[in-house]
Amino acid sequence: MADDEPTRATRLLDAQAKAERLFAEIDRRGLVAPGEGERAVSDRVRDLANEMFGTTRHWHKRIVRSGPNTLLPYKENPPDRLIGADDIVFADFGPIFEEYEADFGRTFVLGDDPVKRRLRDDLADVFAAGKRHFAADPDITGARLHTEVARLATDAGWELGGWHAGHLVGEFPHERIDGADVESYITPANDTPLRRTDKAGRVCHWILEIHLVDRAHGFGGFYEELLTLG
Repeated sequence: MADDEPTRATRLLDAQAKAERLFAEIDRRGLVAPGEGERAVSDRVRDLANEMFGTTRHWHKRIVRSGPNTLLPYKENPPDRLIGADDIVFADFGPIFEEYEADFGRTFVLGDDPVKRRLRDDLADVFAAGKRHFAADPDITGARLHTEVARLATDAGWELGGWHAGHLVGEFPHERIDGADVESYITPANDTPLRRTDKAGRVCHWILEIHLVDRAHGFGGFYEELLTLG
């Protein structure tokens, strides 16, 4: 039997809270460190999720990217890379907690590079401003929110790194999303309201993801979490 809407919201928030705890522990244990390979770090995060929460499933591929690999959108699969001493690294994980999906991304800066640190800090600011814009417009579409996120990125001195700025999230497996189904993404082609119900009559919940890049300096950063709750 499907959960009612208040229970769905609570469980999605609980899944995100667990993901946030996971990422805090990544930082506390120093898993993102110079000399480590991206795949090795990804595997250690996978094992940490199992250690902390008994989580063994992830609804999308696990991503740890560093240096120039941080410029690439989700669909790319760059060769494994060793993390450098003055590097920027982002992690994007989709762990499943008690049949509910989390989707959480954060950026780590190793060293004191001021441009990388500014990018890392701007990610959270652009996310927060995008979420406020969503909250202020009851009828907002995916296209309108994407336009605002792109404007925020440009005003901060960056550009967006991918073709969309977020997607549906829910129970596992949620309604299938792919590049052909633009209504499942926060993208310029999605003219449908984000506040709607899905084909099963459930409230749609969304992830907002901010991928900012600095092509001149050859790096980017990533930040994502729930848009519609919290």
